[in-house]
Amino acid sequence: MLRIRWSSAFALSATARCHPQRRSSWTLWSTIAAATAIEVTSMGRASAWSEFLEICISWQCLFLELRRAIMLRRRKFLQLGAASIAASASRVVAAPASYPNRAVYLIVGFSPGGNTDIVARLIGHWLSLQFDQPFIVENHTGAATNIATEQVVRAAPDGYTLLVASAANAINATLYRNLKFNFIRDTVPIGMVASTPLVMCVNPAFPARSVIEFVAKARADPGGLNFASSGAGSPPHVAAELFRMMTDIKMLHISYRGDAEAITDLVGGRVHVYFATLPGAIGFIRTGALRALAVSAAERSLSLPEVPAMAEFLPGYEATIWNGLNAPKSTPDPVILALNQAINAGLGDPRLRTRLAELGAKAFPGSPEDYARFIANETEKWGKIVNSIGAHLD
Repeated sequence: MLRIRWSSAFALSATARCHPQRRSSWTLWSTIAAATAIEVTSMGRASAWSEFLEICISWQCLFLELRRAIMLRRRKFLQLGAASIAASASRVVAAPASYPNRAVYLIVGFSPGGNTDIVARLIGHWLSLQFDQPFIVENHTGAATNIATEQVVRAAPDGYTLLVASAANAINATLYRNLKFNFIRDTVPIGMVASTPLVMCVNPAFPARSVIEFVAKARADPGGLNFASSGAGSPPHVAAELFRMMTDIKMLHISYRGDAEAITDLVGGRVHVYFATLPGAIGFIRTGALRALAVSAAERSLSLPEVPAMAEFLPGYEATIWNGLNAPKSTPDPVILALNQAINAGLGDPRLRTRLAELGAKAFPGSPEDYARFIANETEKWGKIVNSIGAHLD
């Protein structure tokens, strides 16, 4: 008769410590033997050995089941971990693989050939190369860019209709009382592209040769000087008003239909000063038809390095024509991030930066959040100017 004494807890513990990839079958058998104490008290050694083998086989089956359970749980854990990492990466990395799968439209609120139009075509060409899809510029003029902005606001939020925004959008938020949209609320900032200073210009016959001399002339004859603009509430208008307020001088406002008309009358000596767009005025400056007193940025322009920045005379003064891309509200974040990354890549490309510099523009890469803060600050700044001069339109 065979009597067997064994400890189930000890046997199970010893078996579990046998790692399936490091322990051989001999180790398994040794573990079972060590965990099982066998006493043969009488006859039947062959029978005892047979029973011992049956016990070992049972333990081996138990071990295999235990190993399978451990491996299944480990595999499930790794699968869940991998799925979690993949999900996180998909939220951060890029747009859906299908975007864009057709043409994307860049809506511009200005006529072809102007500063904003040229910037739009430069960045549009770059994005076309990056995404292998056409980025088509469409000019929808009227109502000081409000028609173009409203078209984008009402468009589907799928990333296929984008606004080439400008300083006019920040100004119009206060200038127009009855807008059918709220620019900050109803659009999503993608990224800023570039900023171009205005140029304070006078006719060469005007006696002032510097900003300081101009201010002295204006104070000596209060209300005797006038300034041109390209329209009520336009960037040249509010730039001149900011200058007038910071220097505490009085000037008469004369509004024109556009930049070209204002420059024409300035060259002809019919107005005293105009804060012109740099691309529109630089040719006249270089030929001597206009005299540049200052650029309206915080620092000098590479296009006119000899012309001082207005901030050199008036610390804190800055009035630029900027451009960026905005999408309709609720456009998916992955689309916004993919476009932002592509824009920043372009602004780091030497060829694109050179083309922007030829316009007098400075590249401004940054995140959507950086651009959103910039828009908020610009809207607040120009809102104060518009309210102070009472320039409101319906």
